[in-house]
Amino acid sequence: MTAEAPLAPALPYGRLIPVTVHFDDLDALGLLHNARYPLLVERAWTELWNDNGVRFEGDWAAAGDACNAVRELRVTYEAPVTRPGTYAVHLWLDRLGTTGLTYGFRFCSQDGAVTYARGSRVLVRLDAATLRPAPWSGTFRDAARELLRPDA
Repeated sequence: MTAEAPLAPALPYGRLIPVTVHFDDLDALGLLHNARYPLLVERAWTELWNDNGVRFEGDWAAAGDACNAVRELRVTYEAPVTRPGTYAVHLWLDRLGTTGLTYGFRFCSQDGAVTYARGSRVLVRLDAATLRPAPWSGTFRDAARELLRPDA
């Protein structure tokens, strides 16, 4: 008999990406350090886009849509994470503009039922040569539309 990986729960929108909290992510009180939440969300976001072919491999000129910068980050902490283990980040888009986007996230239990933190982040696509805003590619926009929250 072989064990099968558990199926990700059905979400009304967005994607649930597994993340791992390690012992050294906890602070002196045994709580997930507040600065680790954005880091784990970033890792989930990177994994999601890597799965869609958007990645940075060391060359900003060739990075395309991976050449972007954070304009704003907001995080609200709702419940403490008190132990290492597997959790998840629920990711979705609230807004997809020509050169920017706003995504929402929840740091949650592996099944998505318990929310520990939530927030949003604004990204701006940059031209690698000028570092000025540049439009997202059509391929990126097509993949991003699948992440849009229905009421967004």
